[in-house]
Amino acid sequence: MEPAPEMSAEALAELLELFEREGIPVWLDGGWGVDALLRTQTRAHKDVDIVLPVKDVPRLREILAARGFEVLGGKPPDSFVLADGAGLEVDVHAVTFVESGDGVYRMQNGEDWVYTAADLGGEGVVGGRRVRCLTPEAQVVCHAYGYAPKEKDYRDMELLAERFRLELPPQLRRGDA
Repeated sequence: MEPAPEMSAEALAELLELFEREGIPVWLDGGWGVDALLRTQTRAHKDVDIVLPVKDVPRLREILAARGFEVLGGKPPDSFVLADGAGLEVDVHAVTFVESGDGVYRMQNGEDWVYTAADLGGEGVVGGRRVRCLTPEAQVVCHAYGYAPKEKDYRDMELLAERFRLELPPQLRRGDA
């Protein structure tokens, strides 16, 4: 059996540097977003979840296509997954910013999710590099709704709750879901 692909902290930092050079602001969400907030890698990741302005999606797709990434699923430009031949994935959550600074994300089910300006105020570290990410509180909200948590999600949320003294909703507590 072939080992699962892993996106290393170094590979992610390289992607983030590339996005920065290209003027594409991104915020980390999901597992890497949690690890950025914790300032350490707590588990292996095969993908990275990113939030970015929808206006930057064409350029993002262009620069990742040059690295072998193609659309694996979803519906560009709002919500889609890019994957390379090695199985690494970039899960894209593109937002349209409104006057308040909130980012409106059109999910695959057609509904809108709002990342408030405050939600986008997180800061973390990946591979020794400072990165933008969702706040710990926003991570909890994002993990609490929309899908059934897996073991890794429970662990991620427990680590955030412990580090940032957060109260987890029942659906993110083992045995309460």
